[in-house]
Amino acid sequence: MRPTLLIGLLTLSACAPRTATYTTIPVQDLRAAQEKGEYVLDVRTDAEYREGHVPGAALLPLADLGARMNEVPKDRPVYVICRSGNRSAQASAQLVKAGYTRVFNVDGGMNAWTSAGYPVER
Repeated sequence: MRPTLLIGLLTLSACAPRTATYTTIPVQDLRAAQEKGEYVLDVRTDAEYREGHVPGAALLPLADLGARMNEVPKDRPVYVICRSGNRSAQASAQLVKAGYTRVFNVDGGMNAWTSAGYPVER
């Protein structure tokens, strides 16, 4: 009886829906994606964005994300960046909750991007 119970539990856990999540990536991975023209979403404030951002990044402050999420494409990967990685993690979680399936949070954010010597657009 016990082996049958164990097999049943294993089968149920294998069939259970997976919880969607985002992937945290290093800035090197973002650089490669950015060079390929992938969609980069900057969730910092307007003022922070004007100080310098990843070339080609779209600005959508975290505070506005819920109301303007329809501006973010669902049919391609979304690379999310902020100053340090905290707001981008929050934004990434919101995107996943809204059904986005290819979401990448940039570890260290713009701090890591500039420390790596990557280009900044003003």
